[in-house]
Amino acid sequence: MKKSKKSTVLTGIFALLLASCSEPTTKTTLTKSGLNPEKFKTEVRGKATDLYTMTNKNGMEVCITNFGGRIVSIMVPDKDGKFQDVVLGFDSVANYVDSINTPSDFGAAIGRYANRINKGKITIDGQTIQLPTNNFGHCLHGGPQGWQYQVYDANQLNDSTLQLTMQSPDGDANFPGNVTAVVTYTLTSNNALDIKYEATTDKKTVINMTNHSYFNLSGDPTTLITDHIVYINADKFTPVDATFMTTGEILDVKGTPMDFTTGHAIGRDINRFDYEQIKFANGFDHNWCLNTAGDDTQVAAKVICPSTGICLEVYTNEPGIQVYSGNFLDGSVSGKKGIVYNQLCGLCLETQKYPDSPNKSDWPSAYLNPGETYYSHCIYKFSVEK
Repeated sequence: MKKSKKSTVLTGIFALLLASCSEPTTKTTLTKSGLNPEKFKTEVRGKATDLYTMTNKNGMEVCITNFGGRIVSIMVPDKDGKFQDVVLGFDSVANYVDSINTPSDFGAAIGRYANRINKGKITIDGQTIQLPTNNFGHCLHGGPQGWQYQVYDANQLNDSTLQLTMQSPDGDANFPGNVTAVVTYTLTSNNALDIKYEATTDKKTVINMTNHSYFNLSGDPTTLITDHIVYINADKFTPVDATFMTTGEILDVKGTPMDFTTGHAIGRDINRFDYEQIKFANGFDHNWCLNTAGDDTQVAAKVICPSTGICLEVYTNEPGIQVYSGNFLDGSVSGKKGIVYNQLCGLCLETQKYPDSPNKSDWPSAYLNPGETYYSHCIYKFSVEK
């Protein structure tokens, strides 16, 4: 029996519909910040990496990869209600992995020991231990294979909480003790990223964790952070020598370019190379001794971008904060959206024990004993000042 033309057309349409339904969907949903999660799926030393997204009711979004526990993007509203990505980073995990060979700490959960240890030497129970040296003869951020270059085990508890775990064996970078460290990121309903660090060990060791995000509150890394208004709740700081190592002194900030007890543009004195500390660091890269005395309800530091009105407040239970103005970004690295990261395009606010604390007995201790739990708390709280 001959089919009618109408019947043939309907049959063809039906066949096309069936075919389209059976084809797998290949479209990938991008994050609010424009990241493609597929570009964060790989394996590093046999461990899987991924991108984890947290959101809150206000539309804020935070994206984190478990490679190095790195914050990849933070989307917050500006004074006009437009969302801005306020941290530096890369579009794919491949760029972060490459930083193993070309070191970068963008957004990382640093361990075992953030900042510098003098000549990489620590003494535990009378025994001197030599750690790897990777910065002017010192051990910086746990050495060249620090936790920022390793894969954390990830467990996303809900849409606003991510838990990352690092199992660090005894002798990892020559640090003693089998250490279990847990980093918990929580995006709160009042636009704060709450970071809790906890760790235990089976041998006496040292630990000092922090986050190494580079902030640019303009949302545009082609502009510099020199106009950002910075306040640091600290009357004293720890000066460094020409190798960035703390000298052991604790000096007053009053009357020096290190005085941010009244907020002002960070660029005001950033080129004061007649002041030795600015000359040594090529800008700001120092630890301030906080007045907060471990009270994480007091503001430790505050940064405001005049152009967007975005305000960042930092709270911590730690005694110090390292403020680094991106002095050694040199245009050799391109980040998200292909933007070149030039000098002074990002500002780090790293809550911490003082640098080289294990070798300075009168400074707050960084030692951790079996049976104790290391606990460090940092809050990055965002708001708008119009």
